[in-house]
Amino acid sequence: MSAVSASSQKGFTLIELMIVVAIIGILASIATAAYRDYAIRTQVSEGITLATSAQRALAEFYMQSGRLPSSNASAGLPQPTSIVGNYVVRVEVQNAGGVAVRYGNNANAAIAGQPNECLFSPITSASGAIRWDAACGFPDKFLPQAYR
Repeated sequence: MSAVSASSQKGFTLIELMIVVAIIGILASIATAAYRDYAIRTQVSEGITLATSAQRALAEFYMQSGRLPSSNASAGLPQPTSIVGNYVVRVEVQNAGGVAVRYGNNANAAIAGQPNECLFSPITSASGAIRWDAACGFPDKFLPQAYR
């Protein structure tokens, strides 16, 4: 009988370790991007929640007067800079009855500032119902499906 020398490999080779590290890096970068988008969507939803309160006041004003208010005061709302949140710096009723939400404070740079505000415009029907359309200065992927 001849003795066959079987050498068993113990541990990992350098190339195997490099492949594992590369895979972990790719997965981490995907997860980080997904988390960033999720965090921004959460911030946008705060503005939508604040805008919804203003939209209710506008709808009530419209039902009583048959026209849309032109300012926060005429809609019975506080001053624009008084309606704030962690990510929202103002909610303002505009001339055509639109509701403008400006992001700031702790908001992500992708949605903060003047060019990135959201304008919710009312679309009235003959029956008196109001539907809201959104136009924002940031990508639609940050908006809820109902406003895309």
